[in-house]
Amino acid sequence: MEEKRICVLSVIIEDRNIAPRVNGYLSEYGEYIVGRMGIPYHEKHVSVLAVVLDAPPSVVNALTGKLGNLDGVSARSLFGKV
Repeated sequence: MEEKRICVLSVIIEDRNIAPRVNGYLSEYGEYIVGRMGIPYHEKHVSVLAVVLDAPPSVVNALTGKLGNLDGVSARSLFGKV
């Protein structure tokens, strides 16, 4: 079994209509989510999410890929050494 690692997943949503799909993906991986913060940046017409995960890298990469494949969504992950 792959070892879990702490990760911060950064997501920028440029199209608010896609937000339900983003939330759906996050719900699928809810067992790995430690916490999340969402910031609507009205001046730029985007939403910014920071999601902290404690998960195997393969799980984080799968979620990041799913989110990044959505039109109007950018997603990147940063792993800690822990």
